[in-house]
Amino acid sequence: MLKERKPLPLMPASTGGLYGEIQTRRDSVWETLIERHIELGAMRMMGSSRSRVGRTQFRFSSRKLLRYIIPSLVLVAILPPLFFHFRLTRLHQMQVRKCGWVNDPPLVCAHGGDSSKASPNTMAAYLYALQSQVDCIEIDVSRSSDGVLFALHDRDLQRLSGNTTSKVGYMSSKEIRELGASRHSVEKFNDESIPTIQDALTMTSNSVRQIILDVKVGPPFYEKGLAEDILSIVEKTECRNCLIWAKSDNLARDVIKISSEITVGYIVMSEPSTGARTNLLRMKGAEVVGVYHPLIDEKLMRILHRRNKRVYAWTVDDEESMKKMLIDHVDAIVTGNPTLLQRLMQDTRTQCLEEGYSLPN
Repeated sequence: MLKERKPLPLMPASTGGLYGEIQTRRDSVWETLIERHIELGAMRMMGSSRSRVGRTQFRFSSRKLLRYIIPSLVLVAILPPLFFHFRLTRLHQMQVRKCGWVNDPPLVCAHGGDSSKASPNTMAAYLYALQSQVDCIEIDVSRSSDGVLFALHDRDLQRLSGNTTSKVGYMSSKEIRELGASRHSVEKFNDESIPTIQDALTMTSNSVRQIILDVKVGPPFYEKGLAEDILSIVEKTECRNCLIWAKSDNLARDVIKISSEITVGYIVMSEPSTGARTNLLRMKGAEVVGVYHPLIDEKLMRILHRRNKRVYAWTVDDEESMKKMLIDHVDAIVTGNPTLLQRLMQDTRTQCLEEGYSLPN
């Protein structure tokens, strides 16, 4: 800060022009100093203002930056655990789909016995199935012209007789037995005779969890008296684990009307004429639905299980279809090659356990 100076004493008038010049220069110097002082003060004020503006802008930029950084850090912290959670959930779902059947495995049902080792619906085929310790055996049921029930299919009869038009219903029990005896003489090491239903049930029913009687309705009598004939044999052999189904809904309904104790099923398949699937839910009182295996999917299983109906897949003879039926969690798999199915189930069960799938206590 400039010190205040005392004014110079007035010079005598005799000094004249020299004094006036000195005084003028002195005033000019003072004015210059004052102006410079004012400029310096203004510059200081401007510098201070710019500093405040800069600090304000910096604070504003920092806040804006934090608004982006903090959410980003949160996402970085959360996303990996979320990713692994959903990944593990997905893997668990896939494992349950693949291995869930292990907790409640389907019945292995031998179609006509083990037809991979002997002719179907023969005592030899049934024996092979029993030796494999299957859960279930499906037996075809046809009625001769004189009313005897045989474990026989028209297809088997046609192969035996060499006649593609042969029907069990047009042949007597004597003719059928003779035809079976001729086959037995050719198959020296296997009992290839054609058994009656009574013989087949006597041999098998006490050794498996379930017997499926697949009734073949045909000419000349069709359903007439057929339900009564079958139930009579079931009662005589005390087959308490017998299940009766047929492609004829009338036959299944007749069985339900006559007996409330026997388990009854109906068949779901593609209509031969239209290719459309037959109605899923069409028979009150039937506990089992036998479904042609290519028609089975998750939706079908969900619909039938919600109605407390068990789903039996037929006839599943190749490995890929067997795997699919296990994944779809069907209740039983009817197959002509039960040994293949059993081996596949054992291998899959072992693989599931090795992959960490845990069985419930």
